[in-house]
Amino acid sequence: MSEKRENWGSKLGLVLAMAGNAVGLGNFWRYPYQAAKNGGGAFMLPYFGALILMGIPLMLVEWSLGRMGGKYGHGTLGPMVYLQAREGVKPKTAIILGSLAGGLALGVTLLVNSYYNHIIGWTMGYTVLSLTGAYMDPEISTGGFFVDYIQNPGLVFGFWLLALTVLLFTAMGGIQKGVERMAKILMPTIYVFGIILIIRTLTLGSPNPAHPDWTPIAGLNFIWSPRWADLNWAATMAACGQIFFTLSIGMGIICNYASYLKPDDDVVLSGFTTVALNELAEVILGGTIAIPIAYAFLGPDGVGASIGLSFIALPSLFREMGFGNIVGALWFLLLSFAGLTSAIAMYNYLVALIMENSSMVRKNASIAVFIGYIIVGLPVALEPILTKTADLMYFTEVDNWVGNYFLFVLGLIEIIVTGWLFREKGLPEINRGGYWQVPSWFYKAFIQFLTPVLMIVVLVMYTIDTAKAGYYKFIPDFVAGNDVLIPWVQAGRVVVFGVVAIGCWVTYNSIKRSYKEELEKNEVIIRL
Repeated sequence: MSEKRENWGSKLGLVLAMAGNAVGLGNFWRYPYQAAKNGGGAFMLPYFGALILMGIPLMLVEWSLGRMGGKYGHGTLGPMVYLQAREGVKPKTAIILGSLAGGLALGVTLLVNSYYNHIIGWTMGYTVLSLTGAYMDPEISTGGFFVDYIQNPGLVFGFWLLALTVLLFTAMGGIQKGVERMAKILMPTIYVFGIILIIRTLTLGSPNPAHPDWTPIAGLNFIWSPRWADLNWAATMAACGQIFFTLSIGMGIICNYASYLKPDDDVVLSGFTTVALNELAEVILGGTIAIPIAYAFLGPDGVGASIGLSFIALPSLFREMGFGNIVGALWFLLLSFAGLTSAIAMYNYLVALIMENSSMVRKNASIAVFIGYIIVGLPVALEPILTKTADLMYFTEVDNWVGNYFLFVLGLIEIIVTGWLFREKGLPEINRGGYWQVPSWFYKAFIQFLTPVLMIVVLVMYTIDTAKAGYYKFIPDFVAGNDVLIPWVQAGRVVVFGVVAIGCWVTYNSIKRSYKEELEKNEVIIRL
């Protein structure tokens, strides 16, 4: 392809954008409650094991896969996977792998953001409500307040559209004037806000006279003290899932950002820097804000909630502390900024997909994605309004498939294609232009063996466990007998697999159009 592609304006902008892609809502609310409910310090053993054995190898693969794809004019995952896969199998087999990868990547980027953008909208709304003191009245149940919020069309749609509008104008600005500029502003702000909140958290003292031992420091001990009895296979899989979610691997969006690199830009050092910045935000900032505050007020039984931790538990605590409305506003603004830096990566992936498969310019492609997100995001907004419940079954069903299962499947395809099909060519591709060089033993031991084998084991065990729990039944056990919620679960499944099928079809045609001659001959014409 001869079309000139955009590039990053600076190394700093690239690293901050990549870190922003990884640093998201999962760092500040998903990680703390996962660690708290899955063994505290014991959880960190499989967590760091998954980081080393899966996260870092796959991060290097995605960076190199994206940079190589960009050299051939591709910004989306399907054609990138095809290019490497055809080095080990015939093109007609490679296009199947590429199409599956492209379909899964579309499913992840479109559907994760279908609910992720709503959560960003909630955090924006709660930022304003913190400053106005809307939930500060101790007579108001923060749980009831949250339910009223997500059932209020004006608040839900207003702040959701505000979040989408910010993403729209950022995407329209392109890589340097949009994505990179956002990262340079928001990423330093996230770390500054995080440090301010840590200082406020650790200076709380003991706010509960009935339990003087409930302090923020005790909350830190609760996170980091190993509770080995809670370490089981479910906790191990939760740790692996958290690594994929927090590093944004198995989504295709790292590959998309890396496609804007120059052919000899260093991906090894940049990849490790991205991991380091993400872990700083997650383990240090995320782990030192939410749980210590919740523990100080609620004790060990109040720190295992998920969405409820940020939107129900913490608001009830903010109103009891000095300057709680300011602390609350900082917390939710921090979540907003973290969410936006991740959401724009998924948004930009879809913009690139449209531009590669049509004659649309970036502005029109960005508007098309905006409209697409409104369509796929409507069920998330409408379910609590129409059902008058806060169960969010459509949200949960989509997240279970796309935000957990498909990440692993897509990551597994990537690592198998690079390690087993691209084989010995993968290492020099990773090391090209690198200040640090990945040693041959690491590539063979991890990328070609340990990482794919462990991912297969985790995926198989996860499938077995969820099957035993009745998850794959036509009517899953967790909604059996509830005629109000069953249709929303079924709708979630139809949307998930429908989007993936469309993605496979679009990717297949895209690869076929770009590599028509060699697919007709079923022989590689030009080797990489």
